[in-house]
Amino acid sequence: MVSTVLSTTKTQDIILPFRQGKIFAYPTEAVYGLGCNPDDESAVMRLLNIKGRPLSKGLILIASDFSQVEKYLKPLSEAQQKITQASDTTYVFPALKSAPKWLTGNFNSLAIRVTKHPLARELCELLNSALVSTSANLSGQAPAKSTVEVINQFDKKIDLILEGKLGDSQKTSVIRDSITNQIIRA
Repeated sequence: MVSTVLSTTKTQDIILPFRQGKIFAYPTEAVYGLGCNPDDESAVMRLLNIKGRPLSKGLILIASDFSQVEKYLKPLSEAQQKITQASDTTYVFPALKSAPKWLTGNFNSLAIRVTKHPLARELCELLNSALVSTSANLSGQAPAKSTVEVINQFDKKIDLILEGKLGDSQKTSVIRDSITNQIIRA
């Protein structure tokens, strides 16, 4: 079965698949991302398996509003609260002990980006949830920058592709520590 491709006019059609634990690709600031419901362990494990990504690495979550990720995180300092707005940067925040290991991997932290990408923001708002957001590529391959590239790497492995325009960023987001501001990934 070929992955279903949805146009941006059909964004609402992602609600049921999201609730059913489906895996989908969608445009982000620089590349297509692979996503699913972060609270659905079996969906996240399937996504990791499809991508060939080890659980130990942890995942990035995107949100349209920081309130969508607070349930996973320790209370923020005043300095951390200042970096909870939409940004091109992903920040790593200390996670609660109760945060799912399928999201944090071998870490006691979680990578979060309040996305500025209009379609990704719309998805999070529509679903009233954060999304898993890992680049749409098989481990070791270049991230997909088009629907065709997503199909070439993942056809018949993922359930949906939400077609849309990428943002203006030339590379994946910088990842910074939310406490020290140290760059983890340039």
